[in-house]
Amino acid sequence: KRSPLHAAAFMGDADIVQLLLDKGKARVNIKDTLWLSPLHRACAAQADEVVSVLLAESADVNARDKSWRTAFHVAASNNACACAELILPKLTNINISDRAGRTSLHHACNAGHLSMVDLLLQNGLNVNTNDKRERRPLHWAAYKGNVEIVEALANAGAEVNARDKDGMSALHVASAAGNLSVVSALIEIGASINSRNLAGNTPAHTAALNGHVDALEEFLSTGFDIGSTNYAG
Repeated sequence: KRSPLHAAAFMGDADIVQLLLDKGKARVNIKDTLWLSPLHRACAAQADEVVSVLLAESADVNARDKSWRTAFHVAASNNACACAELILPKLTNINISDRAGRTSLHHACNAGHLSMVDLLLQNGLNVNTNDKRERRPLHWAAYKGNVEIVEALANAGAEVNARDKDGMSALHVASAAGNLSVVSALIEIGASINSRNLAGNTPAHTAALNGHVDALEEFLSTGFDIGSTNYAG
């Protein structure tokens, strides 16, 4: 259930948004049943003119939906760079996380938006922040198979061998997903081919377990010991 202000914000109609606020006495921070504010909806639609109007009327940039996402998270997920640029100066914490512990950089990497990733990195978001599963933006970029984002994160100081709660590095994740180009890029960057997860599996094991022969061949070409065993032998 959404208000007319939510609808106008999502449609990107800044004039109607202003009219509703001025004449209709609409509440700028009203939330729908998902706790989304008009600012959330405007960012989802990449409606930067609406965002400008809402911010001028004191829209709360820290308002959260039921998943604890702010409008900044939504902007990152939807590649709304102009919206994010408007919101950034008003944030008290640019690394604010949602219920899963994910920052806007996690969301941008998950969605595969290189331009948003570049914007966030330029504005100082933490490239090595963990979500609640201790997954970093690099894990998400590797899983999604986006080489350009992986390289951008590495150039910004991402720790390429960081592991999540399951002991999985970005190279494990890329191998499990069969993202050969990312596997190659990570190896070239310096990711360890001998890193082991909690089961003792190396990235080569995860490639084999998931049937990704081309990724396994990539590891073998680096001199990986094909006889290497995991903790189960």
